[in-house]
Amino acid sequence: MNTADAKRILETALICSTQPLPVRELRVLFDDELGADTIKSLLLELQEDWSQRGLELVSVGSGWRFQSRPELRDHLDRLHPEKPPRYTRAVLETLAIIAYRQPVTRGDMEDIRGVTINSLILKQLEDRNWVEVIGHRETVGRPALYATTRQFLDDLGLASLDQLPLIETPAQQGALIDALGQAAGEDQPALPIEDLPAETLLLAEVEVEVEIEAEAEAAAVTALEPFEPPIPAPVDAEAAPDEADTTAAPSGTRP
Repeated sequence: MNTADAKRILETALICSTQPLPVRELRVLFDDELGADTIKSLLLELQEDWSQRGLELVSVGSGWRFQSRPELRDHLDRLHPEKPPRYTRAVLETLAIIAYRQPVTRGDMEDIRGVTINSLILKQLEDRNWVEVIGHRETVGRPALYATTRQFLDDLGLASLDQLPLIETPAQQGALIDALGQAAGEDQPALPIEDLPAETLLLAEVEVEVEIEAEAEAAAVTALEPFEPPIPAPVDAEAAPDEADTTAAPSGTRP
């Protein structure tokens, strides 16, 4: 098989796939007759062939895929005018902590942020398949250890965590949070382009709504607590007879 035919097969498989394809799966196309290094070399050539087109071939966490170029995204969004999900700063800060400090526990995240992390934040990240529990720390209570997933890398267009930018100043930290918010709200689906999955809509809550839900939950718990009537104050035993004599004296008589 010549190089042109091999590249055509790879190109077709990647365009038709709805998920990134790793090299080990691409080798199956050739019945393992081509080695991993040969496949990677062909992919790089194919990547160069598409350098002047509207699609680009990229390597992400789960493998290789075709995706639209960032500069064309505004035009493509007109086909799907619905707004992308919004992410609160609390969600993005928590995601950044997990990405840079993984594996971490919820207590570690709270120590870094300096505030209590709402359980809804971690649930949102897990439902989006950006973070997962990979184990438990051997300490009191055995807290869960969180880490990012390959889906997180795929959605941000990264091949590995090594491609995350370095953070050395507060300004760089703020820029990273903004970049995460922008990248997370702009998924890069493989062809054919599909609508965002329904679970991403769970992330459309703003911080105020999260706080309101937390307050409502606390109020509901309080409402379910058993009612305890107030304990009456003790009556003075010596004063009681005098009060009884006063109330028992018949009207029109002298004491």
